[in-house]
Amino acid sequence: MKQKTIIREWVEAIVIAVILALIIRTFVVQAFKIPSGSMEKTLLVGDHILVNKFIYGTKIPFTGIKILSFKKPQKGDIIVFVFPEDKKKDFIKRVVAVEGDRLEIINKKVYINGSPNYCPFAVNDDETIIPRGIQPRDNYGPVVVPRDSLFVMGDNRDHSYDSRYWGFVKLEEVKGNAFIIYWSWNGLESSLRWKRIGSLIH
Repeated sequence: MKQKTIIREWVEAIVIAVILALIIRTFVVQAFKIPSGSMEKTLLVGDHILVNKFIYGTKIPFTGIKILSFKKPQKGDIIVFVFPEDKKKDFIKRVVAVEGDRLEIINKKVYINGSPNYCPFAVNDDETIIPRGIQPRDNYGPVVVPRDSLFVMGDNRDHSYDSRYWGFVKLEEVKGNAFIIYWSWNGLESSLRWKRIGSLIH
């Protein structure tokens, strides 16, 4: 009987731990790994990050309903969202414009509501200017961001597949705000990036 009691206690503890982990992952915080260089130098390939899932509201599983929304994404926030072209994938980008903003890109320079938008984290490492009409990387718009939508871009501006190519992100598809790097490894043996571990994401 004593052995059965011990086994039962272990099973109950494991079940409770699993339930708590699922609740935390669903409603509070979730881990993601950076797979591409579209956010360099802010986020590098191999960075493992944590995402705050409740700050913008938590979506109830199997529904489109969000609860406990503290605020909407703001310009400059780094967000994880459902990729509009493939709902099975998650993307991470920086919010550049929010609903009602008029956005235009002229020769790589971003203008919001007619004023230059300076982002200290943005990188343009290709001096080539692609003319308007060939592709939207360097010249885009003007467009007005629709209601309940966001315009997002990668910090690695010349190497990012973002809103310039596939359009806006719906607020309901935003999963959360990236806030800390908890692990960073570049894929090589003994290649931990110690200085990045524990860094807050800006």
